[in-house]
Amino acid sequence: MLTVNNLQISYGAVNAVKGVTFHVDEGEIVSLIGANGAGKTTVMHGISGLIPAFAGQCTFKNQNISGVSPHKITAMGLAQVPERRRVFARMTVKENLALGAYLVKSPDYQQAYDMFPRLYERRKQTAGTLSGGEQQMLAIGRALMSHPKMLLLDEPSMGLSPILVQEIFKIIRECSRKGMTILLVEQNASMALSLSNRAYVLETGKMVLEGSAQEFINNEEVRKAYLGV
Repeated sequence: MLTVNNLQISYGAVNAVKGVTFHVDEGEIVSLIGANGAGKTTVMHGISGLIPAFAGQCTFKNQNISGVSPHKITAMGLAQVPERRRVFARMTVKENLALGAYLVKSPDYQQAYDMFPRLYERRKQTAGTLSGGEQQMLAIGRALMSHPKMLLLDEPSMGLSPILVQEIFKIIRECSRKGMTILLVEQNASMALSLSNRAYVLETGKMVLEGSAQEFINNEEVRKAYLGV
């Protein structure tokens, strides 16, 4: 479904992503793990068109999306849930969801409300008054409003309590069960690998390791570096 080939992205003189190549097949959950500053979020932004790449190509559903504007990429069925949620704090929950459906002629809120009953309970509440976990639910629900075929999830567990982390990952599993393809960027490598089909390790802008999730779990170097074992 998604192929990234030799992606290179720079911030001025800093080469942040150095020829990254990987793929995500339809129906998979693929994790991209690595330390802070490894370039994971930059890769996500490069795929979704938020940051221009100076080299390489991204292909989504056999169509080249390199250089395509973000709203057109979203219309093609690729939605990103950003790091730190990025909800519109002064707008209501329902208004935030409506923004996720700006490309849809007749917004259907029911899918988001069915998956996240708390959003229905708080639909008239301003997003800035929600808890961190509720804001993450809203960010995912907002992305689902565009009826995507694939989700890019950037650090969905960041800043959440262990109980809420479990709940968010349960939701990710449910999205996958319903046929969603998912690329997951996550520092909680143990949780990410527990639900992933495959994974890649990114270090200082370079892809250094790839394999099945089980291979990563059994890899002593990965266990020491990323799983705290």
